[in-house]
Parts: sequence; C-alpha cells; structure tokens
Amino acid sequence: MTTRVTLKVENGVADVRLNRPEKLNALDNAMFHSLVDTGELLKSRTDVRAVVLSGEGTSFCSGLDLASFQKMSSSDTDDVVEENHEQRMTHLGQQAAWVWQEIDVPVIGAIAGHALGGGFQIAMGPDIRLVHPQTKLSVLEIRWGLTADMGATVLLPPNVRMDVMKELFFTGKIVTGVEAVSLGLATRVSDNPHFEAMQMAHEIAQKNPEAIRRMKKMLNAIESRDVVSRFQSERENINALIGSPNQKEAINAYFEKRAPKFS
Repeated sequence: MTTRVTLKVENGVADVRLNRPEKLNALDNAMFHSLVDTGELLKSRTDVRAVVLSGEGTSFCSGLDLASFQKMSSSDTDDVVEENHEQRMTHLGQQAAWVWQEIDVPVIGAIAGHALGGGFQIAMGPDIRLVHPQTKLSVLEIRWGLTADMGATVLLPPNVRMDVMKELFFTGKIVTGVEAVSLGLATRVSDNPHFEAMQMAHEIAQKNPEAIRRMKKMLNAIESRDVVSRFQSERENINALIGSPNQKEAINAYFEKRAPKFS
C-alpha cells in the first residue's frame, strides 16, 4: 500500500484518507491502486465495524490529475485506462469507487472542498455522505470530451432522478454541498464532515456487528440488479472516446483557453 491513502483503525472504526493534499488529492495510478488495495484490505478485516472515507487537507478529491488528461491529448493512453481484473466486474477506476459498497460494514464519506470528476464518483461510493455546504461537486467528464466511467451510472440511480442525472452528465454543472443534498447526491450537510462522520461511525461500531453487516447486504441487494451490464457499458463508452479526435480537441481547447472545434 502506498502513502497515497492512509488507514488508521481505532475502536472498530477505520479512518481512510486520500493523501495527496498538495494536489488536492488528485487521482493518478498510484492513488487508484492504493484506494482499491485499502478497500480490499478492509473487506478482510473482522475488527472493523465502520469506515470513514475522506481527503487529507482541504479537499476530498479534485479528480484525475492534469498530467493524465494531457496524456489523453497525445497517443500515450496506456496508463489512463486499465482493463478490468479477471476476478472483477469493474476496471481499476470503477473499483476505486465501488469497493466501498463491497465492504460489509457501513462506509461514511466526509466530503469537503472539491469532489470533481473521478473524485465525485468515488465520493458516491460510501453508503452515507456528509458534505460541507460549500463543497464543489461535479461529474465534470464532459469537459474533457468523455463519459462518466467510474461507477456513476451504478451509484447515482438509487438516489438521483434521471433528469437530474442527465443535466449533471450533459453539462458538467458544478453544484454546492447544499444543492447536492437537495438533488440526492449527499445525505446531509455538515460544517465539519469528518468530525461528524467519525461520531456516526463510532455510534455504528457500538451496534450488533452481525446485524449491521446483514442490513447492509440486504439493502444493497435492492439495487444490485443489472450492475454488471452498467459497468460494462461505462467501459465500452469510455474506451471508444479516449484518444478520439473530438476528445483530444476537448482537452487541447481547455488547456489553450479557446472554444473547441468538434468535427
């Protein structure tokens, strides 16, 4: 496990933090792997009864780092997209968001600062999401000429209306934490999301762990139908777009601060 993600377990509560604060916890391959590795480790730990997922510093996660987007505007895309593992229905990026659903105890997200693009989709992974009222959240992929590919089509539908999803996906609109709650993207606002998330986690950790695990499994089963095909659709669409002429134009236009010219 790299230092991209830190893990501390105390009194049955796992405190997990994205740990790249100097880059607003931007995502790179090391971060993706560390998130997945941490989630997989927590799946195997019987001493953990609740998890809090947050970002070190001022932001939860600002999304994919700019170096990765610049690779997309060239022919060097090998490190940007990774095939799904033979034992998983998800690719690496999807699993970084989905693994929190696979952990058999409740995961509480503490979301502050930014949750953009891939960071937004990871923020949707926890079972409960506490968000600072001034947090900026956005799917954002359309800015780069892409479709959402890290589980948004699986994680959002239980809580978000289809027309709201379409507006967010089509426009890349940035919403505040207050708006996120009203749209179903977050559970409630908090002036101190991490503090309140830890309080909630310690409260849950005092409950019957067998009952909590069974309850999460039972509730997740309500929305589990057709998950595999939705992940597959995300992979097919993102792979068709990355490196395509229009997608490169979207990136080049953004960095050159001009209007894109799509074919």
